[in-house]
Amino acid sequence: MIELRHLRHFVALAEEEHFGRAAERVFVVQQALSNSIRNLEEEVGVPLVLRTTRRVQLTPAGQEFLVGARETLLLAGQTVERARRAARGEVGRLTVGFVSGLAFGGLPEIVRRFRELYPNVSVDLRELTAQEQEAGLRGGQIDIGLMLLPVRDPTLDSRPLWRQPLVAALPAEHPLARKRRLKISDLSRENFVFFPRQLRATYFDQVMRWCAASGFTPHVVQEAIEIPTLLSLVAAGVGVFLPIEFFSRLSLPGVVYRPVEDAPTVEIVAVWRRGDGTSPVVRAFLTVAEEVLREGSGK
Repeated sequence: MIELRHLRHFVALAEEEHFGRAAERVFVVQQALSNSIRNLEEEVGVPLVLRTTRRVQLTPAGQEFLVGARETLLLAGQTVERARRAARGEVGRLTVGFVSGLAFGGLPEIVRRFRELYPNVSVDLRELTAQEQEAGLRGGQIDIGLMLLPVRDPTLDSRPLWRQPLVAALPAEHPLARKRRLKISDLSRENFVFFPRQLRATYFDQVMRWCAASGFTPHVVQEAIEIPTLLSLVAAGVGVFLPIEFFSRLSLPGVVYRPVEDAPTVEIVAVWRRGDGTSPVVRAFLTVAEEVLREGSGK
C-alpha cells in the first residue's frame, strides 16, 4: 500500500539525487529511506530509480511517477488545509435569517465585517419573521436567526446581542417635533400607526403595556406590515409611531425621531439549533456580531 510518506521520501530523493541528503531532509536514517523507496517500487511494480555509486537517477517510469507524486502531495496538503480552515470556520456556507428592522442597524455592519474576515464563507441572508425563523431553524433552512425575544422553541439556543430603546417617530411639522425629548404621556392624545399584532406580538404588547402604565391605550388608526410604509404614513401626518431606535437610521423626508424618557428596550438575540453552537461557522459569526456591536456601543 502506497502511503504519503513513500511519496515524500521519493520526491526528496528525486530532488536531492542522493540517499544521504534525502534522508536528512525527511528526518529519517538512510537505511529507512532506502527501504521506503524499495517498498514503493514493489508496490508500483517497476523500477523508479537507478542506483549508482555517485548519484541517484530516475528511470523513465520514475520521472512520470515524480509528476504524479508532487501533484498528490500538493493536493493532500490543500485538503488538510481546507479541513483546518473549516474547523476554524473559515470556509463553508452560512444562512442567516433576520427580522426586517435589523437591515437598518447592526446587520449590515456585522455581515460586512464577517465577509472581510471570512471571504471563503458564503453568506445567504433571508428576511423572515421570528416565527418563520424558528420554523427555518427547525427545518434546517437557516443556520442562525436574528430576532427579538422571546424565543419560544425549547429546541433552540439563543444569545443576547444588543438592546435598543424605543423612540418616537413624528411628522416633521408636528408641534412635539420642536421638543428635544418626549415623555410617553405626550403622545396620549395622538393617533398611532403600527404593525398588526399578529405580525409582531411581542413588540406590540410591549408598547401597549408601556402606554397603559402611563394611563392610556394608543389609538391605532392605520396598520402596515413594512417599516418604510409605516414611516411614510408618519410623514403624511396619519399618526405617530414608536419604532426601535435603529430604525431612525432610515432617513425619510417629513419624519423626525425623538428619544422618549423611560422608554423600554427591545432585546435582539441570535438563535440557532441546540447543538449547532459548536459549528465553527456559527461560532465565528457570533463572535464577529458581538465584536461589531460592542464597538458600536463604545464599550
